[in-house]
Amino acid sequence: MITKKKLEILLENCDAYKSPKIRLEQYTTPSSIAAEVINLAYLKGDIAGKTVYDLGCGTGKLAIGCALLGAKQVTGFDKDGDALEIARENSKRLNVDINWIKSDVKDIKGKCDTVFQNPPFGVHRKGADKIFLEKGLKLGKVLYSFHNADTREFVLAYINGLGGTVTDLLTLDFVLPHSYEFHRKEKRKTRVDVYRIRVRK
Repeated sequence: MITKKKLEILLENCDAYKSPKIRLEQYTTPSSIAAEVINLAYLKGDIAGKTVYDLGCGTGKLAIGCALLGAKQVTGFDKDGDALEIARENSKRLNVDINWIKSDVKDIKGKCDTVFQNPPFGVHRKGADKIFLEKGLKLGKVLYSFHNADTREFVLAYINGLGGTVTDLLTLDFVLPHSYEFHRKEKRKTRVDVYRIRVRK
């Protein structure tokens, strides 16, 4: 078993976006946050021996973390080919076998045990996170989904309307580096809710 701290150290070896695209709201998930959420999922029995999808996987950090903790099969989906190239290199560096598939989230098909997603928060494209929630609950039995903490009331109501039950809710501080020209600060902090959601039968 890899400890949470060891997992964080391993994930620090993953390269970030070289030229993040603002229209896709691309931000790299901090390694400490990825390790925290993946460790929770492992303790809940949602990773080891399970099939895992990472929707909007970006540079692959969440998918790679799941593979390191013993997922049976991991597939990462993203519409951005540049991000997937970085993800492929990251998975090679950490010696894990992951299927990387170029696809828009709305076109993903299949079934899995567990879905992870850190979707766009809908700042630049309204409703972007809703599409991920809808798809994630169709594909998996359990869903881990990241959302801006300011939208909690809306997200909880939307999940309930889709037939999901929130079993756990973590609120974490994302410290994001200066990524785009319009950013005024070297780093900025964002409060993020991470939901563990079960599909109601």
